[in-house]
Amino acid sequence: MQIGVDSNLAVDNKRVFVVDGDEITRLATVFMLHDEHETHELVDLAAVYSKAREWKPDLLALGVGVVQASGIGVLAEIKQRIPGVKILLLADAGADEFVRSCRQAGADGAFIKPLEVGGLRERVAALLGRRKPIVIHAV
Repeated sequence: MQIGVDSNLAVDNKRVFVVDGDEITRLATVFMLHDEHETHELVDLAAVYSKAREWKPDLLALGVGVVQASGIGVLAEIKQRIPGVKILLLADAGADEFVRSCRQAGADGAFIKPLEVGGLRERVAALLGRRKPIVIHAV
């Protein structure tokens, strides 16, 4: 099912990997992004590194729980092992200080839950360097 899909984005071939320890968040994120991006659900960073050898992601949607479990230095490791990848943190409300620390350590952006289709797609598009078209209505 496609919800508000921009067909220009759907054929742009941007690849997104989603890694989150919370299965519901992981699946919801994949569902929200898969219509406009080639989206892959992965269970951990080892799977990310393995799959990135064959298919380099443009963006990694990463649950803050993964960063907390691995240590904040994992962000620099990701950037080193997958050059050019953008990292979008998926965080719970109230994790502002940790998110700020992650941004300083290399994360490119954050999306604070609850997940919402339009907002998540806009944040991903912005990180991938996509602009929304300007629409001028004739009067």
